Amino acid sequence: MAIKKKVLITGGAGFIGSHLAEAFITRGYRVYALDIDINPYSYFAQCSIVQKATYIKQNICHFDSLSLVFSKIKPDFVYHLAAVSEVLRASDNPQLMYETNIQGTVNVLEAARQTSTITGIIVASSDKAYGAQGRKKYRETTPLLPTQPYEISKAAADMISLGYAKSYVLPVAVSRFGNVYGEGDFHLSRLIPDMIRSCLENKILHIRSDGKFVRDYLYVKDVVSGYIKLAENIEKAKGLAFNFGSKDTLSVLQVIQICEKALNKKIKYKILNTAKSEIPYQSLNYSKAKKVLNWTPNYQIKKQIKNIYDWYDRR
Repeated sequence: MAIKKKVLITGGAGFIGSHLAEAFITRGYRVYALDIDINPYSYFAQCSIVQKATYIKQNICHFDSLSLVFSKIKPDFVYHLAAVSEVLRASDNPQLMYETNIQGTVNVLEAARQTSTITGIIVASSDKAYGAQGRKKYRETTPLLPTQPYEISKAAADMISLGYAKSYVLPVAVSRFGNVYGEGDFHLSRLIPDMIRSCLENKILHIRSDGKFVRDYLYVKDVVSGYIKLAENIEKAKGLAFNFGSKDTLSVLQVIQICEKALNKKIKYKILNTAKSEIPYQSLNYSKAKKVLNWTPNYQIKKQIKNIYDWYDRR
């Protein structure tokens, strides 16, 4: 019997991490989901992934115990997704955010550097690392020009990861995604889960921006596909960053209009226009991922939102 390959996912009980864990379990891998806790309402818990993966309660800021986890598991692949990922929470507690997003990333990379079994390390960055650069699609050659705390933390972790790849010849690849949506996201500071909650509870959706802020909206299964493509092509991908863009580059109000039509519901909203420090326009050119990894997005909001809505409605 062939020995199952082992995948360690930091943030493995989170929104994206749980979908990634599910995909690797389906492919026959032994999955280790490292996280600080499990939300009982999460996709990880609700879809029984917790019963199929090995859950490890661990804070990535604690290097000594993290290093022991790596040495004990001896993973083949590492996906580093753990982070303070909500922009508002990050701004309110910059110390926690910098410790987690920057020092936590260093800890993961250093633990990986000491583990000889690892053949691929995929680090989750973000379109936020580019900062505000007008109405143009970011390419991987676009300089990282962050100004706000969360943006800075992602850019720093991004550059540190690529630095480890070059300085220590580690098989590290960096992924840069836009706004990810799908079943199991309970971060209500994000548009789509908050919009669905507002519909289900018949409440008013509060929009932080003026409604015109533009983002790439990428379905979580497209994200998982991108992550798997990086592992499958790690020899070509190591030392590089990749943008994973979307077919849906939309304003907040456009997202609401699409969802109203798909759900056949009127969404009540109020524009607060308080997000003065957030980036007005972000979109990713994904031609490099298409060329090197043979990756393209396959899903759109208009075709997925009803299934997502129904998933939350059943909870």
